[in-house]
Amino acid sequence: MKKIIYIAVISSFIWSCGSGGGDEPTPQENSAPTIPELVFPTDNLLCIDNVLAFQWDASIDADGDAISYEIQVATDNQFSQIAHEIKSSTTTKTITLDRGIAYYWRVKAADAKNLESEYSSTFHFYTESDGSINHIPFSPELVSPELGEVVQTSTVILQWEANDVDTADILTFDVYYGADKDNLSKISSNESETNLETLTLESSTTYYWKVIVKDGNGGETMGQVWQFSTD
Repeated sequence: MKKIIYIAVISSFIWSCGSGGGDEPTPQENSAPTIPELVFPTDNLLCIDNVLAFQWDASIDADGDAISYEIQVATDNQFSQIAHEIKSSTTTKTITLDRGIAYYWRVKAADAKNLESEYSSTFHFYTESDGSINHIPFSPELVSPELGEVVQTSTVILQWEANDVDTADILTFDVYYGADKDNLSKISSNESETNLETLTLESSTTYYWKVIVKDGNGGETMGQVWQFSTD
């Protein structure tokens, strides 16, 4: 009987040592690396050479994980036409590009656990072609309303940005707009400003618009179709 009691006491002691030490520590949540910042080629650059050493600032990982990068170079600012998509363990990558092309590039970081940052901002640049005189403008960039935004006003001011490596060119804009994405109406021609107030909006409607950038020397670039909705 004493032997049974002794075993029971020992078992109880072992159980209490195993379970009485408190809750298991909560695993630390992994953090994504910071978003890289682009260095070269700089935004709106005309590159004489078509072999470029792309550079960006290193990301920081709060967990001390090793970081790798993915660089995307595209011929459109929506990155639907990817020219190069390359992984790198360093913050520089040399890429050979075609001449006479407008390019757009961005970078994102990933840690050793495959947790990724958001993409960096997008820079655009042009590679000089042999004997080139005029360069077409870069694709226009949306300012407002934000893509997919729901507006609650009776009118809205459409705003965009546009650039050209030929800094002496005077850019003008044709603006297309409407509720039918496949049948937009031109509501302004040769607009000199990068904003335009729309007509009265109808409620519970999705509107679409796009901008064509013209440089006055025959160069034109059509932007993507943007959209916003009314409440």
